[in-house]
Amino acid sequence: MVVEQALSESQVDRIFHALADSTRRDIVRRTLTAEASVSELAAAYLMSFAAVQKHVAVLEGAGLVTKEPRGRERIVRGNPEQIRRAQALLDQYEQLWRSRIDRLDALLAENPT
Repeated sequence: MVVEQALSESQVDRIFHALADSTRRDIVRRTLTAEASVSELAAAYLMSFAAVQKHVAVLEGAGLVTKEPRGRERIVRGNPEQIRRAQALLDQYEQLWRSRIDRLDALLAENPT
């Protein structure tokens, strides 16, 4: 049985702040598929190496990627476990919304106009 570690409010804020940017979402997508050095990531975008480093730092702070030194390079990997935690939170919101819609449907069925 897998026990999901609950996210704190500050972790949730960092995750969704990080995912609010399209470049950061793309970096997560790329690094979930295959690890990449920060230099390789920087080559994929029309921005400076330093800007890509800042994006990676935001993602790392949110726990969405990990960065480890390998020689002179810094290798970035997506963190699927943190993505699962964020998905679990979104699933909870979806259940809440569906429950409210079901209650509204039941209320409307009881009171036809």
